Amino acid sequence: MIGRLTGEVLEKQPPQLLLDVNGVGYEVEASMNTFYKLPALGERISLHTHMVVREDAQLLYGFADARERVLFRALIKTNGVGPKLALAILSGISSEEFIHCVNREDSATLVRIPGVGKKTAERLIVEMKDKLDRLELPTATEFALDAPASDAPLPVATDNRAEAESALVALGYKPVQATKAIEAAAAVQGSDAAVEELIRHALKSMVTG
Repeated sequence: MIGRLTGEVLEKQPPQLLLDVNGVGYEVEASMNTFYKLPALGERISLHTHMVVREDAQLLYGFADARERVLFRALIKTNGVGPKLALAILSGISSEEFIHCVNREDSATLVRIPGVGKKTAERLIVEMKDKLDRLELPTATEFALDAPASDAPLPVATDNRAEAESALVALGYKPVQATKAIEAAAAVQGSDAAVEELIRHALKSMVTG
């Protein structure tokens, strides 16, 4: 199993990134909370990873810190939660916010995440609350990226809004919902806003209301 990767960021197509590790390109699915912390293209980064082996694919999921990976692994052991839904949950809210929702039994916030209905939210709270009591969660500051995120602007995509919409659809949001949320985000962030900023604003508005 691959538990950690260190390499150069070649491509960023949320929620997927391409990491060059000694000449080998690894496609990694990452939560948006990890994407927000990525450095500029061409810079090096280390990611905690979790590998899922299926009959038709071998998938890698990457996380900026060990805390998020621990929660991801706990989530996919929850009845009815697969890797895609776990990634959507950890994209919609931070690790700390998710733990807070579980401890407060806040199902109202969880159901705003795509794929999480009322029954799933209630099951998450029941099963994860028990797991959180047993999990040894690393502190959020335990693991840092190899290089700090660059202040230099990222290359502008041909259509940042279209790319941001595609990322939300990949996370499980309906196309109409994604378009509406990104349009609202662009109105606030500006038409030249980076893809990550559009997604961050859209997710925050949809999950927190």
